[in-house]
Amino acid sequence: MDASFLKRVMAVAGRFVLPPRCMACGDEGHDGVELCEGCLAALPRNEVRCQRCALPLVRDVAMCGACQKHLRPWDAIWVPYRYDTPIDRLESRFKFGGSLAAGRTLSMCWVRSGAPPALPEALVPVPLHRARLRSRGFNQSLELVRPVARRYGIPVLRDALRRHRATEAQSELDAVSRARNVHGAFVATKPLRVDHVAVVDDVMTTGATLAACVDALRDAGAKRVDVWALARTGLS
Repeated sequence: MDASFLKRVMAVAGRFVLPPRCMACGDEGHDGVELCEGCLAALPRNEVRCQRCALPLVRDVAMCGACQKHLRPWDAIWVPYRYDTPIDRLESRFKFGGSLAAGRTLSMCWVRSGAPPALPEALVPVPLHRARLRSRGFNQSLELVRPVARRYGIPVLRDALRRHRATEAQSELDAVSRARNVHGAFVATKPLRVDHVAVVDDVMTTGATLAACVDALRDAGAKRVDVWALARTGLS
């Protein structure tokens, strides 16, 4: 018998024999999600936030200081979580450790987070450069949003954008350098046949990557472009 087939059979059987374990703390999972009740209750909801860039705020005001000074290119934003425990640990395991189980848990958290402000006609995941895609093996934004797309019946245009030049890792750059790094890095592969789309990323930091994607989608004919991300970092 093929070893890989046997391994898959054992994994499926284990789901029926053993309860799922919490991906964050190791306790017993809960209610169809591989998180325990405590970790589910502790999910860092992004409730007090800037209405234009979803930056977590300490008090409820309409816009953060940066958005009062500089216009954001997107029309609406949906980022249901803050990049904090346990979201940050699961994201690291998924994105850099290749844990698809952690990614599946994050997707289910996104599905359960509540409805977006508006439903677009299509979703466009932020693309990886082909070299980064080869090394990682998957596009984390695409994989995270698949269950969300199924939940709302929205098609995913996985090839609508192309990252036509490699860029430095955004995590190593400051805000100004991030914007410069991704400026002009994305192009549409063909004109869009829909008017309203949402570009999707896993984690939003300054919004530079999403803004560059928004510009490319508008060039391709989109009349309304929203941005979606699972989580938003705070001010460093």
